[in-house]
Amino acid sequence: MTDTPQVLLAHHLKALKLPSFLREYDKLARQCAAEGVEHTRYLLRLAELELIERQRRMVERRIKEARFPAVKSLDSFDFLALPSLNKTLVLELARSEYVTRRENIIAVGNSGTGKSHIALGLGLAACQKGLSVGFITAAALVHELIEAGDEKRLLRLQRQLAGYRLLIIDELGYVPLSQTGAELLFEVFSQRYERGSTIVTSNLPFDEWTGVFASERLTGALLDRLTHHVHILEMNGDSFRLKQSKQRAQTQPDDTQQT
Repeated sequence: MTDTPQVLLAHHLKALKLPSFLREYDKLARQCAAEGVEHTRYLLRLAELELIERQRRMVERRIKEARFPAVKSLDSFDFLALPSLNKTLVLELARSEYVTRRENIIAVGNSGTGKSHIALGLGLAACQKGLSVGFITAAALVHELIEAGDEKRLLRLQRQLAGYRLLIIDELGYVPLSQTGAELLFEVFSQRYERGSTIVTSNLPFDEWTGVFASERLTGALLDRLTHHVHILEMNGDSFRLKQSKQRAQTQPDDTQQT
């Protein structure tokens, strides 16, 4: 009979979905008793442990749902290697207040300068704020939209895309779009206009986007919506990947030299 209160408490804590309470209450009770901590502060510590764990699980769930190809933080980005990038603005954007204001971000620059890294870092920061985030390349998004249309589930996919607080569309401009693909992608931007934030990365300056959408009218309408409330990140510079390849080549031994 002496075990009955513990058994019932474990049952109730599981039913209330308080795993940190269940895991920590006994150990923390002994610790607080040894320290002479009053029961209110004991409960406060337990509640704090539960909140911390719940926050951690929530962030993990947001990151998983975002479908990032890799989890990258802004802490690991080499700002010194890209003087054209406004570091102060990036760190301000990492606070994710632009999402609350439903503003957009466009990162433009030549290939290999870390545009995807910045987008992933800002996406991770938004997840840590508890915001719903989605990540996808422009080519993959168009493919999914066309496939969804063929399978009669386009409206459901469009609602899902419109529902993200932050949608990251990577590598716009790397692959030319068909007329159908361009129109479907435009519809995604249009449905999110002033309803959610969108991050776009592109290797093309704005005056070359017509080559992607194959329509001046569509390109103009798209840019009009995207740039109405926008932060533009200029990311032109030497390719990080090319620089790293050269560095590796320089550190490898020359097999042609005689020993």
